[in-house]
Order: sequence, then C-alpha cells, then structure tokens
Amino acid sequence: MAAPLLQMQAITKDFPGVRALDDASFEVRSGEIHALCGENGAGKSTLIKILGGVYPHGTYSGRMRINDTEQQFHSVRDAERAGIAIIHQELALIPEMTVAENIYLGKEPRRFGVIDRHRLYHEAGELLSQFGLAIPLEKPVYALGIGQQQLVEIAKALGRSLQAHIEQRRSLQSGNALLLVLDEPTAALTESEVDILRQILTRLREKGVACIYITHKLKEIFQIADRVTVLRDGKTVATQSIKSPECTEDVLISQMVGRELTTLFPERQTGNGSKQEEVALRVENLSTYPSEPPRLENVSFEVRRGEILGIAGLMGAGRTELISTIFGAYDGKWIGEIFIEDTPVQIHAPCEAIQQGMALVSEDRKRYGLLLDADVTRNMTLVNLGLSADLASYGIINHNAASEKSEHYVNSLQIKTTSLAVPVNHLSGGNQQKVVLGKWLMTHPKVLFLDEPTRGIDVGAKAEIHALMAKLADEGVAIVFVSSELPEILGMSDRVLVLHEGKITGEFTNDNLTQAEILRCAAGT
Repeated sequence: MAAPLLQMQAITKDFPGVRALDDASFEVRSGEIHALCGENGAGKSTLIKILGGVYPHGTYSGRMRINDTEQQFHSVRDAERAGIAIIHQELALIPEMTVAENIYLGKEPRRFGVIDRHRLYHEAGELLSQFGLAIPLEKPVYALGIGQQQLVEIAKALGRSLQAHIEQRRSLQSGNALLLVLDEPTAALTESEVDILRQILTRLREKGVACIYITHKLKEIFQIADRVTVLRDGKTVATQSIKSPECTEDVLISQMVGRELTTLFPERQTGNGSKQEEVALRVENLSTYPSEPPRLENVSFEVRRGEILGIAGLMGAGRTELISTIFGAYDGKWIGEIFIEDTPVQIHAPCEAIQQGMALVSEDRKRYGLLLDADVTRNMTLVNLGLSADLASYGIINHNAASEKSEHYVNSLQIKTTSLAVPVNHLSGGNQQKVVLGKWLMTHPKVLFLDEPTRGIDVGAKAEIHALMAKLADEGVAIVFVSSELPEILGMSDRVLVLHEGKITGEFTNDNLTQAEILRCAAGT
C-alpha cells in the first residue's frame, strides 16, 4: 500500500503553562476528505498551524512527512510551496478592499507590470460562478456579513488550490502535495451554502485533492468525510472510517468529551409559569430604511419573561438586523415602537438599550464582543463599569471588586483559563464565548439577545450554553436568539419566528414543529 500523503507523527507542542499537543499523530491519504474533530482546546488548530508553517520547525517536537519525504517548514511560504492551502478559522481578508481584490490578493493578474483590473474582476467573477456563489465583486469586504466573508475566504483558497493543482500537473511536480485544510468552514453558512461547499469538495476529491475538514457539526462529518480523527486534551484518541458501524455520533461525542453527554438540549416545559404571562419586550411595526436589503418591513412580536423565542430564516432574511435595531446598533434609520414591560422606550444607541435592561451577544464575538488583547477581567467588566458603583466610582476602578465579580462568573460558567490576567485571545472559542456571556450576565439583563450563540464552538460547550439559556429562562430572563441550525431552534425555543426578506412569514408554538415547516416559511413559500 502506498504511503499516506501526509503523516504527522508524535507531535508535541507546548505554550507557557499548557501543553497544546501531547504525542499526537495524524495521517491523510490522497483523494481523501479526513475530518478532524474535538472540543475547543483539544489541539486541532495547533496541529494545523504546525502543518501550515505558522509554528515553524523547532518550536515543536515530532516528525512530519509528505509523500513519504520528511518536511521541516520554517514559514507559511514553505508550506504553500509544498502544496498546503489552509483556510483558518480567523479570516485573512482586507476589510477595505473589494471581494475581487481579496480573492487575488498577492496573485493579481498583470499586464506590462501593472495590475490588470479588467482581467482581475473577470476571473474573480468566473471563479465565484464556478462555485455557485453570488457575491458582489466590487463590494468592500467590510460591508459583507460574516457568512459572506467566509464564502469569499473559501473561494480565495479553493481558487488558489485549483490553480496550484493545474500548475503541478503541467510541470509534473509529482513530489508536491495538494492538501486543502478547512477550519470550521461552515460556521457562518446557511444550509444551501453548505451544500454548495460540499459539492465543491466532492469534485476536488474526484481530482485527487486531499482535504482536512475541521468542524464541530457532527452531521457534516457523516455527510462528506471518508475518515475521522478525534483529538482530546492534545492527544489522538481514535481514527476510524465513517462507514464503520462502530462510528456513530454518540461514539464521537463520547470520544471528544471523555464522558457520556446525555443530551445536547435540556428538558424544558414550555408555556408554564406566571413569569411567562408578563411581557418583557414588545415590538410593533418595526421597519428599516432606506429600502436596500437586508431590510425589515413592519415586524411585530413580543417575548415574555422566562420565554425563549427563536428567530429562524435564511442568510439575508434580516435576523441580525432585527435584534441589532432593537438594541440600538443598526447603522441605518428605522421606524416603529419598542416597549419594555409595556413602557414605550426610545433606543438610538446600545448604551440606551443597556440602561433599559437589554444585552446582546453578537454573532461575531471577536469583532464586536471582545477586546482580544485585553485580559479576562477587563472583558468581563467593561460594560458594567458605568452600571455598578461597586466596580467604579468617580472614574476610579475598584480592581478588587472587578476581580471578585469576574472570578464568580468564571467559576459559574466553568471558563477554562489559568488566570483572570490571561488575554482572551489565548482562550479557546468556547471559552471566549463564555466570557462574552459572563460580561452581559453581570448586567443582570431583563432581555437577552443571542445571535448565533453556539457558532464555532464544540459540542460540550454547546450543551453548557444551552443549559445556561434554560437556567436563565427559568429565572425569568426573556431570551431572543438567532440560529442558523434548525435542530438548535427546535431544541431550545418555546416559540419560533421565521423571517423572509425582512418580513415575518411564520410564527409557531414549538409543539411538534418540524424543520420542513420552518424551511417553507424561510423560503417565502
């Protein structure tokens, strides 16, 4: 049998105070889609950064072989020369540049030494069309939603990988690999966009391209992967064929978390209790303008204390715009009425929403929810400095009180950090999300907005956040949450609103509600 395309053997990598990888081994065959899964902090991203040359040879121990030849990458460029293309979880796009310019960044077509902009836009358009992606080429990336930014990043990497494949065949460089790595590629994508990506990867597999696919969505692993490797606490737990009868979702979850996870969604009784008779938030005839999409048109709804209201819909339906507008974070203008406990309120900025007892966990925690270079305590207390006299008075911060309150939420949310002084960019995605949640819970909100609260986090952290949502609802907090994952909508909601092109097309009590019913309303049919 031929040697695997990639072999990573006994890889160990240490950071100050923590061992990220502990004698981990991993291999990938040519023309294989190999899933790599594990909880946040299991070592997946560290392993991929070693493969991609981000952590150069000498900063870790172990061996790496490609096509049975030992490799020692000292830079990202070394990995690229060997045929490694990586789409990292953190997007590498230039916000001020257009979609087309980002796709060909550093690889721009030139004519007489000058960038050929006509050819650049033409080829970028053909590339997006080939992948079935409808994204405006001349739009700056900062004007796109996080989902569309993810698609641009995928198109850029896939386009370069395909070009590399063509060039390798032309030059007969059989010693070069073609290995595509996707780190959480579908975290911000809708089901239809996931289908497009799945079709693209299937075509690449048929061309002999190998793919490492990192995801927390177990359903995707069984839909597309050939084999799966599980990491836990920096160690390789198992590698198995997807077709093996022993390979099931329950088995993978048990291998990832090291324990039996009885349920992802906590048991809840909907519609009971006096708290649910009290309206916490009412919105009437909310519309945004000017009229360019995404927009909202005459949206009206209410949510009661102790209720979890799910907001479903396809990308661009206006879900994020809805909760952002209510929270005072919408860039444009709007009309309509907002009531907190039957009292009309005027909210034009997030600080006014916070004063009214609202909190918003945004869909992009790194862009809007965290100060990545700041420590846990600063992130936890930042919103609360102006709300609590215990934390700050006369412009002076009480650091002891800040540490005590932060410690309380770190413990109650089971945030894994070696110290409150650790910068949050050193934490895993799931623990970063818990820091954001802790920050807002410290404000003791009446209404909590959650926009994709479990995006990009592992199954264990998802279960913990779901349990927290249920606990907060039991305590009387009104929760409005957006999710692109219909099982999550069905598993956590008391009621469900469905948006299509800025309008409510369905409102359901979650009693035997099905995904099909939601999808019909989401499609506007």
